[in-house]
Amino acid sequence: MDFSEAIELAGKAVDSAGVAVLVIGAVVAAVRAIQNARAHLPDTYRRFRQQLGRTILLGLELLVAADIIRTVAVTPTLSSVLVLAIIVLIRTFLSFSLELEITGRWPWQGDAGDRPTGTTSP
Repeated sequence: MDFSEAIELAGKAVDSAGVAVLVIGAVVAAVRAIQNARAHLPDTYRRFRQQLGRTILLGLELLVAADIIRTVAVTPTLSSVLVLAIIVLIRTFLSFSLELEITGRWPWQGDAGDRPTGTTSP
């Protein structure tokens, strides 16, 4: 096995991990939502959306990593790098949108509990 085959295999492995995270995470989120609904717990839908959103974020990160591995290490042509850049931009936008949907704030805003007492954010 030469270097490019090993890198291609690594890219496929990370791709597979990303898809597995998406499928398993969606199933786990759905099962928990059904259990919460049967137990009549409040905010079942919100919890389901948050867990599903976190699953999608993790899966997207793995899929982006696989794209980077394959593009940079296997086929580093200008056109493949441009396609990768577009894919990363789209997935980054999706990640930011999901983060806003899950937490109610942008990723760079941090958590209100992270700030020392008596300080305000700009």
